[in-house]
Amino acid sequence: MLDQHLSRTLMTTPLGDMLVVCSEKGLRGCWFLGQSHFPKEALDFKDPASKESTRIHHEVGQQIELYFNNKIDKFNICIDFGPRGTPFQREVWGALLSIPFGQTSSYANIAQAINRPKAVRAVGGAIGKNPISLIVPCHRVVGSTGALTGYAGGIDRKKALLDLEKLTPSLSAQ
Repeated sequence: MLDQHLSRTLMTTPLGDMLVVCSEKGLRGCWFLGQSHFPKEALDFKDPASKESTRIHHEVGQQIELYFNNKIDKFNICIDFGPRGTPFQREVWGALLSIPFGQTSSYANIAQAINRPKAVRAVGGAIGKNPISLIVPCHRVVGSTGALTGYAGGIDRKKALLDLEKLTPSLSAQ
């Protein structure tokens, strides 16, 4: 994770504090504090932030605030997974970006979308390790029956995020 200049900030949201980490290329990580798979090393590095990583971080913070205030329904943020994730995980995380605001998909549907229909459990594991919570919308993935299953940030946060999105009219249609 520390292969280039990074900017790191703790951000307060209605669902708890989030650690946001940006590189010079884009958003590198976004985690609720205490969530599963939280990288402890993200709290340890010194902040040799470049001007560009700081600028990207500021944009991320603004968009997260707009999201929680029901002012945007889509993030426009450059993502930099950096060295994180296997090729399979990156493929799954990319598929998550295609789930529209206010809609859900299932683990099985994601497995189908990446042409690995038998890899449902592996898809679930990859989703759980998503390093960019909220922006890469892993909270939009539910069980095949529609049940709220698994979320590294906790089921209560997942429900709150889905409620926020379903209660907000689509802004892109205006």
